[in-house]
Amino acid sequence: MKKLEEYVRSIPDFPEEGIIFRDVTSVLQDADGLHLAIDTMNDLIKDADFDVVVGPESRGFIFGTPIAYINKKPFVLIRKKGKLPCETVSKDYALEYGTATIEMHKDSIKPGQKVMIVDDLIATGGTTEAMIELVESLGGKVVGVVVLMELAGLNGREKLHGVPLYSAITYEGK
Repeated sequence: MKKLEEYVRSIPDFPEEGIIFRDVTSVLQDADGLHLAIDTMNDLIKDADFDVVVGPESRGFIFGTPIAYINKKPFVLIRKKGKLPCETVSKDYALEYGTATIEMHKDSIKPGQKVMIVDDLIATGGTTEAMIELVESLGGKVVGVVVLMELAGLNGREKLHGVPLYSAITYEGK
């Protein structure tokens, strides 16, 4: 059986020279790769105590939903601004060039709920930090973040303020 890293396609010089793009679609397009990714991520959090799984648009939906299903937990969406139909709470955060806003339904997290955030990747940590702050604004407690890939050289872990990070694959470079 192949290792999980073998399913990730690495594309040099994309989106710009000197960057190695780690392509998650190559994992998703292979049934064995997808199965291994979900199982590996779920195994990383098997001893964690959580009430709800939260995942951001769009790849957090892909990995978060089966993890919620396996653990018999509800799944809560975090979306880009303007995509949710009911009353929302929002959080602005910095991007490399500008800002973005994420939202979740105001009634999606109950005070005191323990939350596991699931995403495909952590790089600089800005989006993940914003998700943690959004969950906490509703009274939830983020007990962990699980990702398929961590780009450790971009120091995203530092923005988690002590929240445990579980990475299925860690790449040391940028």
